[in-house]
Amino acid sequence: MSTPPQTGSGFGGFAPLPPRQEAGQGPATGAETGMGTGTGAGTGAVQTVGHPARHPGGPATEPGSGPGGGAAGGRGRRVLRRVGWGVVGAVLASAVWTAALWTVPSMVGTASSPRSQGPYRPVDDLCATARVSAFGRLYPVLSGTPYHYTTRDRALDDMYCSQYLKHAAGDTGYVTLYMEAQLHHAVNAAPEFEAQRTGFEQRRFQVSDVPGLGEQAFVAYLDDQSGSDHGRHYLTQTLYVRDGALTYYLNWSGSYQEGQQGAPDREGIRQALLADTRDALRALGGRG
Repeated sequence: MSTPPQTGSGFGGFAPLPPRQEAGQGPATGAETGMGTGTGAGTGAVQTVGHPARHPGGPATEPGSGPGGGAAGGRGRRVLRRVGWGVVGAVLASAVWTAALWTVPSMVGTASSPRSQGPYRPVDDLCATARVSAFGRLYPVLSGTPYHYTTRDRALDDMYCSQYLKHAAGDTGYVTLYMEAQLHHAVNAAPEFEAQRTGFEQRRFQVSDVPGLGEQAFVAYLDDQSGSDHGRHYLTQTLYVRDGALTYYLNWSGSYQEGQQGAPDREGIRQALLADTRDALRALGGRG
């Protein structure tokens, strides 16, 4: 994290040093300190504590105007000038830093700072906006009514859609598509995205990177045979992508029974995930 310049005695100048006593310069006289020394009634001079001594027949001696006073006064004025320029420098630096924060917020960005929303925008119906054309060619029959919702908050916009598809109207089995798009306004989504990837790996998904899609993307695949019927395969394949403040996933889930059905084409499903995700990102305002 960038740190604003620190103001104080050492910024924009330097702390003044106390004046040194020059070689050969005697102790301060009464005129320099403002304390009269008094010579008694023989001189007729009147000495007053705290005021310069007035000598007979001459003007009052002002502090700094007697022997050595000019040098001391000059040093004092130079010190004051240095202190003054230091204060001015600190004020100017503070003003420049404040202006930079308003005009270039990324100067103080950190790993947890929220990212720009960029071109992405929330939509009311993700199912209608993110058409799954590639999956529609693999599973042309829609089963039931798609479900969707959108919630909006200044910290997070959340869009969700789920739908069921079949190969043919008479099929008893179906596949499920889930998709969710989130716009993160309050935090940087990158750490949570990495945590999602780690979570898939911990659940024994096969995870592989997808280059050229958003800022980060991966596909996670699982063939689960942990049910009581070990001949039944429960398959899941998910494409997860982050682009700036947007996170998006498209999940395909299906199953098949050994000896009764053939296994779905894993690579064909992966390609459909890629194609429909690119279309969804473009529909939400991105480049895809």
